[in-house]
Amino acid sequence: MKKTLLSRVALSTMVFAMVLGTQSCSKDDGNVFDTPDTGQENEDDPEEEVDDVATLVFNEGDPSNDIFVADASGEAGGVVPGRVIFTSTATTQRRMYITQNIGGGGDMPFNNFNLDSDDLKKALKADGSIDLDGATKKEIDFTFNLPVPDIDNGEIVYSFWTTTGKGDFRDPTKRQALGVGTITVTVGNGNNPDAEVRHFTDIKLFAPAEDGRTESFFSFLDGSVYKIVDGNVDDEEKGAAFRAFWDFGYFYTNDDKASFASTAYYKTAFPFDVEGFEAEEGVEDEELNEMYFNLSAKTSTEFDAIVLAEDLETIEKSTFPEFNSMNAGDVIEFVDNYGKKGLIKITAVEPGYDNNDYIMFDVKIQP
Repeated sequence: MKKTLLSRVALSTMVFAMVLGTQSCSKDDGNVFDTPDTGQENEDDPEEEVDDVATLVFNEGDPSNDIFVADASGEAGGVVPGRVIFTSTATTQRRMYITQNIGGGGDMPFNNFNLDSDDLKKALKADGSIDLDGATKKEIDFTFNLPVPDIDNGEIVYSFWTTTGKGDFRDPTKRQALGVGTITVTVGNGNNPDAEVRHFTDIKLFAPAEDGRTESFFSFLDGSVYKIVDGNVDDEEKGAAFRAFWDFGYFYTNDDKASFASTAYYKTAFPFDVEGFEAEEGVEDEELNEMYFNLSAKTSTEFDAIVLAEDLETIEKSTFPEFNSMNAGDVIEFVDNYGKKGLIKITAVEPGYDNNDYIMFDVKIQP
């Protein structure tokens, strides 16, 4: 049966299986993601293990043997072995980011490790990336099993890259160290179905409270709503990561009425003191997502009928980082920070700026 992405997207589950491999050159005490050194490498043919497994190789010092892409065949419900070898010289690799794209449905964070290991849970940063032991990490070498989702035909593309600091699942160029490498798993005839929109329903955002404890922001990355205080918590790393997730926020004023504003423009559009909105020290404005809105000519019925991503392609980017005076039944078009096009259908507005006043809406966005 064909897999679709119309329902709310959940983060994928990844099962890492540590196996015998090559020796790590890192000077630290090791990392839970390293392929262990057992001294049992095949000295007659050191590349044999690489050939047997879908392997990506990036070597900053000698890129002549880099492998940017690898391919494998898989069966629905099974796994495919893969390996990643990233070696840096001058660049420090602090994090690794992994995404999964099922059947052309869009890159999604691949970071929900299903392992009974406290060490592995500690190795995940707040934004879902893998902690590579900070300043001491120069070589990453680990082998794992890539799960094959239950699809009849299509491709599953896994992308891997490392960064020098906090990166972005939706923008591999941000603080990129090494990569991007891809492992493509082919199922059946390998033909992907037409890409469908991602669909989020019954999203509710509340007017911002002065103490920042209302769910006033939304993220397309994981389809979640966020409290403003999620962006300024005791754990600075966690706060900074969540702020980078936000795409837009909601506010209400007597003049502008029910309004959306991109995260980057929110403080300009809503210049009132809200605890937790100010970025932590050292977090630049470039961490905040931009987004541009406009009133769509489409009706609610036309919104409901949209299924394919190509149906949103005619949307053009406006110059408006905020949108005001929204009412139930309005359809708003947008282009997000990453060039994805989409529509928002307003389903309900409880007018006012008290903590229990809100807006409800549905979203359809390109994968």
